[in-house]
Amino acid sequence: MIAKIVVRYADGRVVKGTTEDLAANKMLFHLTEAETGKRYEVNVDQLKAIFFVKSFEGNHEYQERLDVDRVGLGKKIKVCFKDGETLVGYTQGFSPARATFIVFPCDPDSNNEKVFVVTAAADKVEFV
Repeated sequence: MIAKIVVRYADGRVVKGTTEDLAANKMLFHLTEAETGKRYEVNVDQLKAIFFVKSFEGNHEYQERLDVDRVGLGKKIKVCFKDGETLVGYTQGFSPARATFIVFPCDPDSNNEKVFVVTAAADKVEFV
């Protein structure tokens, strides 16, 4: 299945594109850039997070709600990244020993469907 993603590198770069082979247990995947059509391999170790999005444009004026209870998505979690960004959502599989974990947004109307977080890019992770 082809997924629309926004790849955020640990160094601040942002690339929008699609992937067909991203898996939680693999540290490499292929990205096809939306703008250029260029396809190349990406090493998850270089990333901050991968945002699975509904659209590349999103709605910059939309204010995500953090007070929505979403049953069945796991425990509520707060991720503070090393670059200062904070992500609040739900996870079913965080362990500091694992290289990655998935966070589902609190707000079902968010442009993000889920976020594939690279544990090493997080400064602090806590259940809330």
